[in-house]
Amino acid sequence: MIKNKARIYGVPDGCKSAFLYERIEGEAPRAWYGTLANYLLGNRFHKEKIDQTLFIKKQQRDILLVQVYVDDIIFGSTKKELCIEFEKLIKDKFQMSSMRELTFFLGLQVKQKEDGIFISRDKYVAEILRKFNLSDVKSANTPVD
Repeated sequence: MIKNKARIYGVPDGCKSAFLYERIEGEAPRAWYGTLANYLLGNRFHKEKIDQTLFIKKQQRDILLVQVYVDDIIFGSTKKELCIEFEKLIKDKFQMSSMRELTFFLGLQVKQKEDGIFISRDKYVAEILRKFNLSDVKSANTPVD
């Protein structure tokens, strides 16, 4: 099951993120989400039942996933052309500050390579080590099964 999920995002260019030009505050996030949701639903996406911020579009054997988090969007597909179509669809309706390969999301670092997608918290760990003056401490390996 995990392999199949990873495969959806398996193309190195396949996962991207998009950011709106300005931060959304107050009641605006709900209104923006409603506008975005209606736009996606009107363009043959369907909303996931469990996660109402996940939108899915299926085209024959391919799938495009769009995850919305406040004013950030991440998306990926099994087919690069679906990502390109989605970029155009979004840019036609909304002004985006940037659309690029996903490298950081919700505090997680994301590295996309040919053999998979790797998620880490290296930046956070380094910050904690600095905070407690442990940056220069000698490290030790731990045994792995």
